[in-house]
Amino acid sequence: MKGFLLNILLFISLTPSVCVYGQQEQREPLPAEQEISLKYGADRLGKRQDAAMQRFRENRLGLFIHWGLYAIPGGEWNGKTYKGAAEWLKSWAGVSSDEWLQLMERWNPTKFNAKSWAKTARRMGAKYVKITTKHHEGFCLWPSKYTKYTVANTPCRKDILGELVKACNDEGIDVHFYFSVMDWSHPDYRYDIKSKEDEEAFGRFLDFTENQLKELATNYPSVKDFWFDGTWDASIKKNGWWTAHIERMLKEMIPGVTINSRLRADDFGKRHFDSNGHLMGDYESGYERKLPDPVLDLKVTKWDWEACMTIPENQWGYHKDWSLSYVKTPCEVLQRIVHAVSMGGNMVVNFGPQADGDFRAEEKKMAEVIGNWMSRYGEAVYGCDYAGWEKKDWGYYTRKGEDVYMVVFNAPYAGKLNVKVPNGVKITRACVVNGEEVKAEEIARNEFNVDMPSGKMDGPFVIKLTIDHASDKSDKYLKAKT
Repeated sequence: MKGFLLNILLFISLTPSVCVYGQQEQREPLPAEQEISLKYGADRLGKRQDAAMQRFRENRLGLFIHWGLYAIPGGEWNGKTYKGAAEWLKSWAGVSSDEWLQLMERWNPTKFNAKSWAKTARRMGAKYVKITTKHHEGFCLWPSKYTKYTVANTPCRKDILGELVKACNDEGIDVHFYFSVMDWSHPDYRYDIKSKEDEEAFGRFLDFTENQLKELATNYPSVKDFWFDGTWDASIKKNGWWTAHIERMLKEMIPGVTINSRLRADDFGKRHFDSNGHLMGDYESGYERKLPDPVLDLKVTKWDWEACMTIPENQWGYHKDWSLSYVKTPCEVLQRIVHAVSMGGNMVVNFGPQADGDFRAEEKKMAEVIGNWMSRYGEAVYGCDYAGWEKKDWGYYTRKGEDVYMVVFNAPYAGKLNVKVPNGVKITRACVVNGEEVKAEEIARNEFNVDMPSGKMDGPFVIKLTIDHASDKSDKYLKAKT
């Protein structure tokens, strides 16, 4: 007992400071000599560099689809409209699982067309689709043999997941699986483990969940990513061994598959980042309502990460009334996409299809506007990364090899876009992507002014910079000084 208490005190004394963004905890890694021995912490330091991870990283833009029984009531229950996230309506309205799952009798999305969904994603410029295989309600979009709460037991009876996987693959789009560990439909789920009975019940639940994940990996082996959710309860945090086991199992079943940080908990229940400050999983997935600050939070550029966002504020599943919350404009969505890429992250834009299986008109318009912009300027997004240049008020930098892109959202009245370059870097040419060449004038050491395009721009635009790593000895300001 004495040794156990000493270990706990040591752990507390060595736990690094925490900075919370969204739902994840970011830590500065401990010095190697102070690290705690962990069985279930990070299995790797630094970014994965294999081809599958590189593909994930280069895709940059994805479409998130939240679809389940919650689309049928669409945020309303017994005549009352709930402002909260529609996919949580069961909880907001205090509906029992038995009553909620009766919605299966009404699940008949006659307008669902997997090919149409895949073409919408492609038109939007999305390189991957992330689909909710099962949300917290427990209803499965595939015919799972481990539960009766599946599409197989509805009037629809289609394997929605299977159809979407095929349609996306036919369009050259990768498929990622969202999977909620928390399951309101299962009698053995526990929010915490407080007794022997809880432990036994939750053990059965973990077996059930593992079987479902094996089923998904076996039935749909072309899946590229598992994005876990519903893992914040004490019951999961007390079973960090299981989260590490599931990650290993899926990677053995599907070589190259990526796993998000939200699955993992370490020996002490720390999530996303282990007790030594190292990222667990392959990429951080905690950004939903706030993106990292492009000046203050540059540490995120050291690892892979992915943000996801809604169009109406915090509405993931279909809600009938978008007037209840702020609705982002296409330009705002584009800015968030570029913001993420400029810091080395991916962005997934969320749609919540209607109960009939069709996207709402606002989502179709959003896909059209984003797709039109991406078709013109996508080279500043796909395959791009953090440029390492000082952030400017006019917009963002992205980088691909030796090409640096200026993505301009706030055009200055002065008509000059100020650029500060790192030591030894020169701008040798500047041109609007798919447009004219513009002047780039060196005005001081490490500082250039880039002219605005001559014509009127109808939205955010991109200027591509050709750079040269000149020797500091050739710098005219150094020569003048000497």
